[in-house]
Amino acid sequence: MFWNKNKAPAGSKVTSDDILTVLKKLKLQSGGPDIVELGMVSDIFINEGSIIFSLTVDAEQAQAMEPLRAKAQEVVEALPGVEKVMVALTAEKRPGTASATPPPQRPAAKPASPAAKPAQGAGGHKLDVQGVKHIVAVSSAKGGVGKSTTSVNLALALQANGLKVGILDADIYGPSIPRLLGIKGRPMAYQDKILKPMEGFGLKAMSVGFLVDEDTPMIWRGPMVVSALTQMMRDVKWDIDGELDVLVVDMPPGTGDIQLTMAQQVPLSGSVIVSTPQDLALLDARKGIAMFEKVNIPILGVVENMSYFLCPSCGDRHDIFGHGGAREIAEKIGVPFLGEVPLHMDIRERSDAGRPIVATDADSEHSTIYRQIARSMAEKLAGAGRQAPQIIIE
Repeated sequence: MFWNKNKAPAGSKVTSDDILTVLKKLKLQSGGPDIVELGMVSDIFINEGSIIFSLTVDAEQAQAMEPLRAKAQEVVEALPGVEKVMVALTAEKRPGTASATPPPQRPAAKPASPAAKPAQGAGGHKLDVQGVKHIVAVSSAKGGVGKSTTSVNLALALQANGLKVGILDADIYGPSIPRLLGIKGRPMAYQDKILKPMEGFGLKAMSVGFLVDEDTPMIWRGPMVVSALTQMMRDVKWDIDGELDVLVVDMPPGTGDIQLTMAQQVPLSGSVIVSTPQDLALLDARKGIAMFEKVNIPILGVVENMSYFLCPSCGDRHDIFGHGGAREIAEKIGVPFLGEVPLHMDIRERSDAGRPIVATDADSEHSTIYRQIARSMAEKLAGAGRQAPQIIIE
């Protein structure tokens, strides 16, 4: 994800036609059709001065087409009114156009390093994410179970336990990290093709939500989403203030192509599964566990969110969604159970206000629960084939 650092004149507005006009200047070979004529340009998204679009190529040509992606970004950045540009290279074959994109003329682009090659199954090459010791995916496989709130509070709890932590919002279709951390504004360039992460409560953060308005729908195809996610991981200066001990990835719900591709291409040290106690959520939690096991990603544990409700008036406990189901699933499958987080108004209100409870009420019972779970997570990382980060135990 790359940005144009020169702000355009106020009032200038770029259109899809303007973008297509400059892209028509780009050809794969002299005398041949341009990339617009070939049908390679799609998914043009304009949000004021922010431009996003994709270039569709055959999967086997993805690495060789990187110089074309960079040139397309360059010519669109030069348009009046353009402030930020992201070009996603999507490796996908469209029906009936398998041979529409001719191979680039030699010499091609410089050979990519092994770490930059696309993953080929679970044993394929992984992305080279610089400045991060451990990457942990927080997944739910089902929406509505409080995964993002849990991700943010666990990231803050890891930080409270003495670690240097970042968080990546991988939920492109429903980014919520900017709201949960109360972060506004746009990421700035650190160097050419590299971004500074945003920061909230000490966490380094990145999300597509920093690029588009909160109420703007992201109507993207799967390959474009994967391309955007890999750029947000690879092209961000995560260690701008020193190497991160842990990068928490707030995964999108589900177990489809996007989730599987992320699990295959990102060098994950482990995953955490978030579920509520009711049967429907637990069914999907099983699927999430199975997906990570299929690609040989260690399961650090299962968290039961909204586990119970303590009445603030009478102190009685109510198991609104049932209780103990996540622990039972974890024991049955043979993965660690990390803990129970209650359903509580304070967690919800502080999250909605961009003031997560671990950061703003560190002495609360709920913050203590998150820190205990985070401590268990860090200990489990010792089994992921790398040295576990050291934490402060109070």
